[in-house]
Parts: sequence; structure tokens; C-alpha cells
Amino acid sequence: MTEKLAPSTRHQYHHNGRVVYEWDQSFSEVNIYVPVPPGVTGKQLFVDIETRHLRFGIKSTPAYLDSDLFAAVKVSESFWTLEDGVLHVSLTKLEEGEPWRSAIAGHDLDPATQQADQQRLMLERFQAEHPGFDFSQAKFNGQVPNPRTFMRDLDAAPPEEP
Repeated sequence: MTEKLAPSTRHQYHHNGRVVYEWDQSFSEVNIYVPVPPGVTGKQLFVDIETRHLRFGIKSTPAYLDSDLFAAVKVSESFWTLEDGVLHVSLTKLEEGEPWRSAIAGHDLDPATQQADQQRLMLERFQAEHPGFDFSQAKFNGQVPNPRTFMRDLDAAPPEEP
């Protein structure tokens, strides 16, 4: 039923007037997309995914990107593929539901785009928790709560009285 929600928008990071990479996120993962030069194969690439760092490029050349991630990832559940000339790095968030302001630390989205992403992630969480409902037309008034922490205390058992 999450397919009823608006799809994640790919955000672009530009440097010197050109797109360096695109990225998007869902409730549980962040995806980074990087075009590679024509003719480059997967065997020619190196990709190192660490808990808070990402490094990749073409072997025997300096890394194309060697930077800290916005937040921590589960390395064992993260992977990369090369398809149709695009390197796709799929990172599983360590903190599911955490809204990332950027894929790479320091490349933050503007506040309005951050707010829209946070709203979409919150609706994605609601849809997963309540699959019988349709949240595709839902809107938030005011500040959107953090989808990772909103009302999580209600899941805990109430304290016992003495």
C-alpha cells in the first residue's frame, strides 16, 4: 500500500555547474546514484561502504567521492550495483525512519525540501503501520514530527504501580 504515497524525489548535488550525484531516501534506506564514464565496468570500480563513510571511484585513480555520510548505516545490509552506466549505492539506515538532510555530510537540502522529505517519511511510516488506510492525500499542519521517534513511547508497556 505504500505505493499510494508520493514517490521519493531524487535530489541532486551539484558542483561547478554539474551533477555530481543524485540521491533519495525511504523510511529504511538511502540510495545514491552516480553516472560513470562510458565503457566502465563494475570490475573497474571500487566501492567502500563503512558505517559513517563512503568512498568510491575507478580503480588505480583517486577516489571520485571520499566523504562522511550524513548518518550511520548498516554495512552488512548495504550494497552497490552498476546498471546502465549508473553506479547505485544502496545504504540501509542504522536508525530506521531517521530523516537524512543529505546523503553526504555537508551537502544539506534546503529547509523546505527537508520538510517535504520528513513529511513523506512520516506518511510512509503511517502507511506501513496501518496498511488498511490510505494516506496518499494526507497533509500535516505545522511542524512535521520526526518519523523515527514520533509516539514511539506508546509502544512501551506502562510502568507498574507500587
